[in-house]
Order: sequence, then C-alpha cells, then structure tokens
Amino acid sequence: MLIGHLPAGYLIYGHVLRRCRPAERRRLLTAALAGSVLPDIDLLYFYATGGQAHHHSFATHWPSFWLALTAAGLLAAALRKSRPAARWVAVAGSAAVLHLGLDSIAGAVRWLAPFSERSVTLVTVPETHASWIVSFVTHWTFGVEVALLAAAVAVWGWRSTAHRKDRNP
Repeated sequence: MLIGHLPAGYLIYGHVLRRCRPAERRRLLTAALAGSVLPDIDLLYFYATGGQAHHHSFATHWPSFWLALTAAGLLAAALRKSRPAARWVAVAGSAAVLHLGLDSIAGAVRWLAPFSERSVTLVTVPETHASWIVSFVTHWTFGVEVALLAAAVAVWGWRSTAHRKDRNP
C-alpha cells in the first residue's frame, strides 16, 4: 500500500470525531494519522541496512506487536484513570492494525508472528513492468487506495462544509 494508509487513518478519525469533545479532536486526529503510518517505521531500518529483508518481516508489521502495545497503553491509561489517553491509544492502535489489514491486500503480512512464519497476501500483483511500482500502480488493487483517498477527501469536504454551516447559521 502506497497512498492508502493516511486516508484510512483519517477515516478512523472521522468515525470517532462525532463522539468526542472538540478539545480532543486534534489529539485523536494525530493518533489516527500516526497509528496509520507507524508500522512503516521499519522502512528506516530496511533502507539503513540496504534492504536485506522485506520490511514486512519486522516486528512493526506483526499484529501481535500492535495488539500488545495497545493493551499496554490501555492498561497504563486505566491505571492513570485517563479516558482521553485511552481513546488516544485505542485510535492509534486500531489505525496500526488497520494498516496491516490494508497491507495484506497485496503484501505479505505474518498475522500469527512471532508464532508462525506463514504470511497472508490476498492478491498477488504480477510483475507486468520493469519497475515494481509501475506494476503496482497499474494493478486493480491500487484502486482500493484511490477509493480510500477519495473517501477521505469526501469526508473532509463534508466535515468542512458542516463546520462552516455550524459557525455561520
């Protein structure tokens, strides 16, 4: 997935936006956007080491990593009795797991790692061009990413229009 993670994170934010006080909205947007791209932090190591292993093989692309991190964050928020922190952790964690689900469409994700080496890929993108990126962008699965982007832009536009109407009755 190339362009779909941030729009998907925004759409998570858009869903929870209605349920939160205005003061929390900016923090939750940050959580959703951060969570939606954080699994790809392993790209830094991937490129620093010369691409020795596919970046989806690192722990940041294991659902168990994000579920454990989210559970620990929710426990910490519960111990502090902080609902805003719990919401932030839940939104960021769900966005990170959504990232992995989106990666599974046309990329290998080890859903049972570290207990299993088996990867799940729903669709294999064939090499139809010399560049993998051209092959990917011209494959129908890229349409999923374009649809996510279009939906996020539509939600943003709708929310902006609704917000302006609320301020100028």
